[in-house]
Amino acid sequence: MSGRQRYLFIRILEACNADCFMCEFALSRDTFRFSLEDFNNLMPRARAAGVGYVRFTGGEPLMHKDIVDLVRSGTAAGMKMSIITNGMMLPKMAERLAEAGLAQIIVSLDGASPSTHDVYRRSPGMFTNGLQGLRDSAALGVLPRVNTVVGPHNYTEMPALQKILTDAGVQQWELSALKLDRSIAYPDPDHVRAVCDPIYMADRTSTLVPLGKRFYGDTPEEQELYFTESQTPRASRPMCHVVDDVVYIDGKYGRMYACSCLPHREGEDLGGAPLREDGAIHLDTPVFRKHADFFRERGPQMCGGCSTTAAGYSDDIARLGTVAPWQY
Repeated sequence: MSGRQRYLFIRILEACNADCFMCEFALSRDTFRFSLEDFNNLMPRARAAGVGYVRFTGGEPLMHKDIVDLVRSGTAAGMKMSIITNGMMLPKMAERLAEAGLAQIIVSLDGASPSTHDVYRRSPGMFTNGLQGLRDSAALGVLPRVNTVVGPHNYTEMPALQKILTDAGVQQWELSALKLDRSIAYPDPDHVRAVCDPIYMADRTSTLVPLGKRFYGDTPEEQELYFTESQTPRASRPMCHVVDDVVYIDGKYGRMYACSCLPHREGEDLGGAPLREDGAIHLDTPVFRKHADFFRERGPQMCGGCSTTAAGYSDDIARLGTVAPWQY
């Protein structure tokens, strides 16, 4: 145990109302839902394991019929509750979620206008609704954050998106690299740096600056690997500290992982651990700790899907021994 409050991610469904080109759950109508009963059974174990933050993921979590009750239950258990959403349903639900105690809302926005974002997500209205939902949530006291998937198709939009998010009062921004089952080629890496370096070097007192590492890497070595081999920046050696602070639960398959980047990656020995033993939910089992120990030591050498936030979080722990709230 690290002594820091841990993050618990729960994928509460696979169903989704968006058609994003890079997502395996696009327009899914899967019937699985993580139940309120299972969530309530999980909360005492999460508290005992040092969890202070709970984030619901999907699919699209706002499609879960019990989402407001799930937020309310987690808040009552002393958790700081968070949801990552495509934002389409958020304007209609922001007030109820805030009343239930939602602490943070994360909206996925990949373009700087409806004419681009809605095309990338193949979902008309998603940019306008997502941005309005962020503003509404912020006015209700919910911390607004945006997650952006960036690649050759949209990196030139990032300066404009930075201004839009800053003006909208967004407080946190994750800018992570597009990950596909093929190499991702940028015709001119120098142009990527020329466009995006100023985003990270902006004045933080007046401009929203992304969390974590640059999506193309902070060091020359990281950038070389990214632009030549499509390897996203990893936690710096010698070890990954994320695995001490994160539990990701895939509710449908009853598995848990020591990082939110590990599930659904192909071609890697991801391991994980069963969520239930003898029918009961358990965290920090010997199998889970063995899994976490493996990626603590091996993650910086082998992980193929690290996010900029996870890599930056781990490096901050290595340098500072602690992190500010909601940095993951």
